[in-house]
Amino acid sequence: MTEPPENRRVSFENSGEAPARIEGENVGTNGGEAREVESSGASAGNGLELESGEASGGGASVDNGGSNSPGISGTSLQKTNTLPREISNLDKFESNSSPLKLERAKTERSRHHNIGSVEAAQIFNDKIPVQQKLKLLNRIATVKDDGTVEFEVPGDVEPLSLGPKQTHTEVVDCEPLDAADLPPLQIVMLIVGTRGDVQPFIAIGKRLQDYGHRVRLATHSNFKEFVLTAGLEFYPLGGDPKVLAGYMVKNKGFLPSGPSEIPVQRNQMKDIIYSLLSACKDPDMDSGIPFKAEAIIANPPAYGHTHVAEALKVPIHIFFTMPWTPTSEFPHPLSRVKQSAGYRLSYQIVDSLIWLGIRDMINDVRKKKLKLRPVTYLSGSQGSDSDIPHGYIWSPHLVPKPKDWGPKIDVVGFCFLDLASNYEPPEELVKWLEAGEKPIYIGFGSLPVQEPEKMTQIIVEALERTGQRGIINKGWGGLGNLAEPKDFIYLLDNCPHDWLFLQCKAVVHHGGAGTTAAGLKAACPTTIVPFFGDQPFWGERVHVRGVGPSPIPVDEFSLPKLVEAINFMLDPKVKERAVEIAKAMKNEDGVTGAVKAFFKHLPPRKPEPEPEPVSSSFFSMISRCFGCA
Repeated sequence: MTEPPENRRVSFENSGEAPARIEGENVGTNGGEAREVESSGASAGNGLELESGEASGGGASVDNGGSNSPGISGTSLQKTNTLPREISNLDKFESNSSPLKLERAKTERSRHHNIGSVEAAQIFNDKIPVQQKLKLLNRIATVKDDGTVEFEVPGDVEPLSLGPKQTHTEVVDCEPLDAADLPPLQIVMLIVGTRGDVQPFIAIGKRLQDYGHRVRLATHSNFKEFVLTAGLEFYPLGGDPKVLAGYMVKNKGFLPSGPSEIPVQRNQMKDIIYSLLSACKDPDMDSGIPFKAEAIIANPPAYGHTHVAEALKVPIHIFFTMPWTPTSEFPHPLSRVKQSAGYRLSYQIVDSLIWLGIRDMINDVRKKKLKLRPVTYLSGSQGSDSDIPHGYIWSPHLVPKPKDWGPKIDVVGFCFLDLASNYEPPEELVKWLEAGEKPIYIGFGSLPVQEPEKMTQIIVEALERTGQRGIINKGWGGLGNLAEPKDFIYLLDNCPHDWLFLQCKAVVHHGGAGTTAAGLKAACPTTIVPFFGDQPFWGERVHVRGVGPSPIPVDEFSLPKLVEAINFMLDPKVKERAVEIAKAMKNEDGVTGAVKAFFKHLPPRKPEPEPEPVSSSFFSMISRCFGCA
């Protein structure tokens, strides 16, 4: 068991009137001015200063760092409007640089951040100045070392008092458009993340291509072969998913562990943001065939996707594997709030904190590449209803669509890419599977493991104690370095989950949405070992449905907990519930659901203006000019 992580505090220190501070257990403002920096070059940004009572003594300053930014799963959609100048009053607020200070709090200070409902509701008010919102954030929120945001609200506050009641305008025609009636479109998919994030969009892109549309999937260069082999066009986005995943595992999302981490992460994000426009309009890099996006599909970690859509004046549809739209039914996956009254507010708080970390880069690309006005609000997409349609890629049998989500939000089902039909397993694996009982799968995919040898030892001993055979997926984490071979252990490099999990009796993994879906579809009891982001959310969903034990955070991974989890999954009642969910999911087709949602919300194309008839007098003038009688 690891010791509880210390909280960190961040402060923008200056003598101005708009302070921003994340201190110990508070986030927001407390005595200085938070300002935005005109940044240029890959390492530009706010200066950063780290202080630690244990590590750094007096603190070291870094000028080429910047305000910290969330990683892959903790990202925000930014609404592309601006506050009026007389309301925002941000000219002075964003004109000068100021050091961003990170401190490790020496003690856990017990402060209660209970606020009144009237104050809390101000977070949702676009007319409230940024400075006031920052002060409010300072009073109510704590950024924890695991990347989540913690806050409290009064126990007697009604849920709807903490946010605007959702009054959605019905879509004129809620029936899906007939795909055959749509002219062929050039569609770009802007997808950031690991392989598990990319895979569902390959399935969606293939289906759109079947309908006659041209689909370009823009993602990291690591996945070029994966995309091209599936038959889609590929365009490289910036950012390295291995670097991003490693950063997230180490820092848990919001705050970097030291000054050296800041330039690395900001350079990754800047590479992503600055590559989006080219992905939408540049020719194919291999064939030179021209491309001009007429519609955009994106996931939120693309950061600047909505801004590019605004500049190009094309429709955009957001799809994601975790909740990002405010609801009163459950909190934001990146937050910790116990009272249901604060669930909706948690989305606004997380969104606002993320925006503080990326706004300088977003505004830089808006001004320099997109030729748009800077965005000057604090709150991001959650501040008010958005016209952008959202589709959530999970089974409604696992998480039903919240009742307060309107018609522009769809829960489409898990999107599976059929890889099993073309997979030929190695003969050695087939023989090992046939030689005994079904094994338990244990693997963490593309996530790096901090202590792979220790974790491997725990896995092997847990399987031995419970008398189970096991498949260990080595992945990017380096698991499976055994001192000597074990006949009850099979080490695996890579294998399609839709084939492999059918051969297993239970699965233990990190809780990525795609891996979770594959395990449930195969009727496997599931133990989730979350690393960051939405993984704890899926761990809780699995546990609530009774198909797995409580999630085991990776920092708490231990032999007793893994043994207990394996014994939980071996309970016949747990297997029965897993079979029930698998049967319910069998009739779902998330790919079809996603494509229908895209067609349904696609705005009607404006007809091309017909050329005006040319008058005969015009032809007479041309004839005279050329000496024709």
